[in-house]
Amino acid sequence: MIKTVFMGTPDFACGILETLLNMDEVEVIGVVSQPDKKVGRKQEIQHTPVKKLALEHGLEVFQPIKIKEDYQQVLDWNPDLVVTCAYGQLVPDVVLNAFKYGCINVHASLLPAYRGGAPIHTAILRGEKEAGVTIMRMVTKMDAGEMYHVEKVEIGLDDTTEILHDKLMACGQSALRNSLVGICNGTITGVPQDESKVSYAWNISKEQELIGFDEDYETTVNHIRGLISWPVGYTYLNGKKVKLHGVKRTERTSNKEDGTILGLSSDGVDVALKGRILALTALQMEGKGKVSAKEFMNGAGRNSVGQRFTGVKE
Repeated sequence: MIKTVFMGTPDFACGILETLLNMDEVEVIGVVSQPDKKVGRKQEIQHTPVKKLALEHGLEVFQPIKIKEDYQQVLDWNPDLVVTCAYGQLVPDVVLNAFKYGCINVHASLLPAYRGGAPIHTAILRGEKEAGVTIMRMVTKMDAGEMYHVEKVEIGLDDTTEILHDKLMACGQSALRNSLVGICNGTITGVPQDESKVSYAWNISKEQELIGFDEDYETTVNHIRGLISWPVGYTYLNGKKVKLHGVKRTERTSNKEDGTILGLSSDGVDVALKGRILALTALQMEGKGKVSAKEFMNGAGRNSVGQRFTGVKE
């Protein structure tokens, strides 16, 4: 049995922990996750998704504020292997170099592309046609270790970050099942990354959430779908925020000014952009709930035809 400590935090990492728990060759002896956070108006403590799953399986959970300073628990567990996935903190050398099989990371990109914390969002935002998961050796430098195993998925033209997230979680589970034992017994060896091809996927900033309808057609469609279903991009209509929860390309054309609302069609709320029409399929006016295109045009947007979505709070 390979005694393993798992380190991860969000939903994506839960799929990887589930895989480890279901592998006959692996015994998960401890889990490390980010500290719990207070959420909502009542500021109630909410466990991370990985912590919830770990507790369901009766696993001990360690949640250091800064693992660079507080790592003794991991050393005390003394595993053969550490597996990380979307943990959210850089792991110190004293942990990386302490154990028999070292530390491996499940990263949701085709390294060396999109090192960093938002590879799934970035793949959609950049209009990529494929993505994947790399199983790599953890080193001090972020996502820079040798690559052991890579598996790929296609990105559909209408895939959102939410859809790609689920594709890549399944891909990551497969990649880990197909490589973990081989990495530990030495039949799978690492390949260095090509540093000349490195790119980064930084966490989504508040500024990136604003959709101004001033970019080209494909960039705007990718921008909207790349923020679904989190954090969800927004634009302004008459000075009020409107979150954009769904978008659809059309082949129809329009000579109206970019961002102009043309009305409701079978595709959604039609909006003029660069001589074409894109359709918004789900929207959320500031202070309201998420609604369909039809509900929007019958409600908050009923007098909006001819008005413009804009990136400026007028």
